[in-house]
Amino acid sequence: MERTTSIALGSVVVAAVVLGLKFLAYLLTGSVALYSDALESIINVAAALAALIALRVAARPADANHPYGHTKAEYFSAVAEGVLIVLAAASIAREAWPVLLHPRPVEAPWAGLLVNVGASALNGVWAAVLLRAGRAARSPALLADGRHILTDVVTSVGVVAGVLLARVTGLSWLDPALALLVAVNILWSGWGLIRESVGGLMDASVDPTTEARIRHAMSEHAEGALEMHDLRTRHAGRLTFIEFHLVVPGEMTVTQAHAICDRLEEALQAETPGAHVTIHVEPQEQAKHHGVLVL
Repeated sequence: MERTTSIALGSVVVAAVVLGLKFLAYLLTGSVALYSDALESIINVAAALAALIALRVAARPADANHPYGHTKAEYFSAVAEGVLIVLAAASIAREAWPVLLHPRPVEAPWAGLLVNVGASALNGVWAAVLLRAGRAARSPALLADGRHILTDVVTSVGVVAGVLLARVTGLSWLDPALALLVAVNILWSGWGLIRESVGGLMDASVDPTTEARIRHAMSEHAEGALEMHDLRTRHAGRLTFIEFHLVVPGEMTVTQAHAICDRLEEALQAETPGAHVTIHVEPQEQAKHHGVLVL
């Protein structure tokens, strides 16, 4: 977790720099679209701080009150980020609507646009770093932060294009209209983060592709057993919990059944890094006889 915490700290620094650059761009242009872009960067700073705190909590080892660890703390960070994004969208819409009703010209945009483009380029590079590190560490907090920043980059590109169009055509209403579109895009991004993170908090199962790999690994490495059933999976941050029943012949010894369980645990942990495997062994005579067959 040392590396993920360091990356999260870097996110706070990058977000603060980008925030300063984007507000400078807004002050240079007076563009409400650039204001909306800068306002979202405040959310980036808050989200980066939330991710840093969540990762520090998630790194704590299991204890008497939290025997399964603290990894779900990362989901709280992602939910908080989603809520902040939704609030930012509402604030942008409130600022843009009066300007749409009474458009005002965008002044001296060139310097401001260049500053905004530089900030967006920095954001794009950092989003790639976060997404790569988040996938490697299976960190919901880093992935949420990376996706949000990537959305911010896309938004910024649209904002710059819109402000240029407003300047070239003289249609001042394009600036606030684009800001409203930015608000809708941000709102959609925030809802997606909230939905995904709540799924983690509600112990959603792994995706179908991962479950198929788990079932295949089970069937390949259970030699000596008869079948497996009642497979259940859930995510808890970077950890994956896998539980199932293992059916063995009634005359099999405990030592033999334990050896099969050890082999299955090793195979599943190799297939799904960070997996915690719980296996309930039952004799053939009491089995339900449905589930994953042994190859």
